[in-house]
Amino acid sequence: MSRSILTIVVLSLMLVTGSLLGQNVSGSAKSTQLPGAALPPDLDRVLRDYERAWRAGDAAALASLFAEDGFVLQSNRPPLRGRPAIQAAYEGQGGGPLRLRALAFATGDTVGHIIGAYGYGNTPGDTGKFTLTLRRSPNEPWQIFSDMDNPNAPPQHRRKSDAPSPAGSQTSER
Repeated sequence: MSRSILTIVVLSLMLVTGSLLGQNVSGSAKSTQLPGAALPPDLDRVLRDYERAWRAGDAAALASLFAEDGFVLQSNRPPLRGRPAIQAAYEGQGGGPLRLRALAFATGDTVGHIIGAYGYGNTPGDTGKFTLTLRRSPNEPWQIFSDMDNPNAPPQHRRKSDAPSPAGSQTSER
């Protein structure tokens, strides 16, 4: 009886340890860039319109790409919902040479998604990744229901003096 308990404990420890070791990826490990995916024109329009609005620093145009009850889910920030909140979050952001590229996508009649990567200007490689969930009424243009993004860089450890202010004055990665 005790031998079978010991065997179960040892096997359990091996499983847990193996899983933990498999997740321990070094921050200096080089990642390979995944190949892009060609989007159909109606989905590609979403990315190109996002790029144009971002480059222009046009928060109203960015918010208009979202469904009325859409979400923005940025790293290290609380979720935002609705066009007014999205527009307010994007005020004063953007203006940079954002590049968006698709890695994968799928659509149904009224829902879809784009998994992608982003970078800036002519800098090679991707600096971050994103997911867009999309929705539309039948035969209408796609709108962003949720936009989740985060940088490829490992998170920075903050000192107490570096903590964000309660007003959330940090700027977005994208």
